[in-house]
Amino acid sequence: MLDLDNLDLGDIADALADQFGGYEHLMLIDPQTGETVYWSADTGIDGNTPIDLDELLEERELIGIHPLPSWVWYQDMADFADGISDEQVGRRLERAIRGKGAFRRFKDELHEEYPDLLPVWYEFRDIRALRRAVEWLAEQSLIDEAAADRYLASHPGPGLP
Repeated sequence: MLDLDNLDLGDIADALADQFGGYEHLMLIDPQTGETVYWSADTGIDGNTPIDLDELLEERELIGIHPLPSWVWYQDMADFADGISDEQVGRRLERAIRGKGAFRRFKDELHEEYPDLLPVWYEFRDIRALRRAVEWLAEQSLIDEAAADRYLASHPGPGLP
């Protein structure tokens, strides 16, 4: 088992959120050391030598950190909009996330109409992402369930204004 305190949860959270990689790049984690490495189809993991991902995973016994579906991250926006105490702001944010282009419209609405909520949104989003990283590590049996439970208990979701 890896020691949760020695892992870069930010890197793992970013890898779980990456919706742009497709099959061209992937973050990998070494289950023995917790070290994360970046693989790309063009440059492998050393930045120079292409290597097939399946071959690399088998050869080095690494685990791919595959992105979570976009609906997981969409739910963060929906929960944020629902949790805002100002009902008018909540309704506007809820309208912004309806249909195609929801992520862009949500971001634009915050930037243009509610810039004071940006720090609150970023904190909300980041805390949820780190919690998901810990949950993912536990699901992969890379950290002990008790350590995951302690982290999750000590890092509750942020309150909303």
